[in-house]
Order: sequence, then structure tokens, then C-alpha cells
Amino acid sequence: MNDEQGLQDEHEDEEQGLFEHFKITTDKGQSLLRIDKFLMNRIENATRTKIQQAAENGNILVNDKPVKSNYKVKPFDVITVVFSHPPREIELIPQDIPIDIVYEDDALIIINKKPGMVVHPGYGNYKGTLVNALVYHFQNLPVSKSGATVTESSTSGKITPALRPGLVHRLDKNTSGIMVVAKSELAMTRLAKDFFDRNLDRKYVALVWGDFQEESGTVVGNIGRHLRDRKLMDVYPEDSEHGKHAVTHYKVLERFGYVTLLECKLETGRTHQIRAHMQHIGHSLFNDDTYGGDRILKGTTFAKYKQFVENCFQLLPRHALHAKSLGFSHPISGEYIHFDSELPEDMQLVIEKWRGYASSNKIES
Repeated sequence: MNDEQGLQDEHEDEEQGLFEHFKITTDKGQSLLRIDKFLMNRIENATRTKIQQAAENGNILVNDKPVKSNYKVKPFDVITVVFSHPPREIELIPQDIPIDIVYEDDALIIINKKPGMVVHPGYGNYKGTLVNALVYHFQNLPVSKSGATVTESSTSGKITPALRPGLVHRLDKNTSGIMVVAKSELAMTRLAKDFFDRNLDRKYVALVWGDFQEESGTVVGNIGRHLRDRKLMDVYPEDSEHGKHAVTHYKVLERFGYVTLLECKLETGRTHQIRAHMQHIGHSLFNDDTYGGDRILKGTTFAKYKQFVENCFQLLPRHALHAKSLGFSHPISGEYIHFDSELPEDMQLVIEKWRGYASSNKIES
């Protein structure tokens, strides 16, 4: 949908007394699934009862026709959720939330995002995000989309606000690390193009299950929505009709026998790319509860070892992934700039514990 068509649709909704809150077009690989279950997977914090009530009220449309909650979603369906009040998500609430600013000039801001911080507001999650903090600390940030409707994010798979001040990319809630925020329209346009064209250098540090025979390697495989669970990403063959081309390069930084510390360099930037690629090759991220890393995948059967891993999970209550560095050409001066960051405390503590465990137990890599 282009901007002109989007504005026209908004105007028509206002004339009817309805406001478009969510709009999703299913892809060609969509399997038959009840629409209430489908929307539960796509709309953050939406309960089945809430969705079923919306369907009962005639507020869920498929291809412009109201459907009941037992409707089976099919490929290429256009699903619209409408209500009689404007989307609350457009009310970006400024909040005095501390931000770790690494660098700032007239064009951009470099932030070291803390783990656990959501980047932008979503359905049922209007406060406490990075965007709430940005609109408090900075005035007149450019927005990445125009209009007031709430549409599906092409990167997250969740339903998120159309207004995202300064954002040209995102990190998952539980991924920490370096992010860039644009302060002007020109900077946003040029940075967005760099991210689209992959004209930048991004490196992550990940702690993953298992050991590697080689010192470095590359994972190539399309990444797209899982055919059964749409909250997950899955890896498909390069020639598959599913997913988009994705390449992750990795090298071993340190070996602890049962887990390995990696540096990952992205050639592409797909949703959950490192997490999905690592699971695909049998090395799920440590404590990644979405991709199977939140249980013991390597090691002994001793109770002492099990307790050690549980202690590590408590110290690091998230997946072990940190966006360590980012390098790119400055959008105004053209000068190459590079920003690095220390690993957050939770990852450092767990790495130290594994280092000590591997040493004291003489685990061979």
C-alpha cells in the first residue's frame, strides 16, 4: 500500500466511524489456522477472549468482510482489525527513562541498549520502551513511517506502531547492544538506505551451546516465518519459496567445551537471524527460550552440573546475545565511524562462570 492509498483508507474509516488498528496480509506459505489463534500469535499481549469478542462485534475483517473467530486463515488473506476509537499506539508517551548514549551529534545518536528494554511500543505495551525514552529526551525526531494507522512490522512479525521516531533498525527485547538513532530526515533516509543495502559492519557476541570443529564458518539459509508457529522464524533452503536470503559469518572467540563464545557478523539482517541460524546448525543460543537454548543441550548428567547450568540461567535470564559493534559511513560527512561496547554484566558473569567451570573440570574442546 502506498502512502496516498493509506491516507485514503484512513479517511474512509473515519467516515464510517471506524479506525484501522491492525492490518496483515498473509503470505503464500500460510497454513489453514483459526483466525483467533493466528491473531494471538501476531498481536502482542492479545488474549483469545479479547480477539473472540472483537470478532463477535464484527471488528475483524478478512478481505473486507466480517468473520467469526473460527474462520480459517488462508494464503494472501488481508486481515483488518478495526475499532470505534483511534489507535492508542499513536499517543507516544514521553518517559524519563535513562538511555546509555555512547555518541551524539546533530545527525545521529548511538545508544547502548540494555537487555530487557523493548525498542518500540506495541499492542498492550505502551510504556517503558526505547521510543518512550527517545521522545522524552529528544525533540523533533524524524519518523520512519507516516500516518496514524498501526501496521505489521516487516522485521518483527508483531503488530507495532507506525510512528517510530528516529528508528532505522531494531534489536530484540532481550538482545543488548549498539543501536543508531537518526536525528534528522536526511540522516534517517541515508542510514535506512545503508541498512537496506547492508553498507555497514555489524558484529555480535553470542554464547551458544556445543563446540565447533572449525575456528570459523558461514551459515547460509533463507529465513522466514515458521509454517506452524508464526512467532518463530525458521531456516529454509536457498532455493526455497519460503523466507529471504540470509548469511551469518561466525568465528570462535573462546571454547568452554559444552558452550562456545562466538563473534557473529551479519551479511544480511533478518528477524532473529543469528538465533535461528545457530539453532539450525545445532548450536542454539544459551538460555534462548524461543529457540530451544533454555535447557541443557550439552554436558554431563551429574546433578552438580545441572545445578551449575541453572545458576547460569538465573544470572543470565535471557538469550546470550549482544550487538557489540557497529560501523558505517556518517550520513552527513561520509566519514567512516565505528562504535564498540563492553559486554553487559549478565553475559560477563556467565562467561566467567563457564571459564572457571571448564578450567576446574578440565573439559576438552
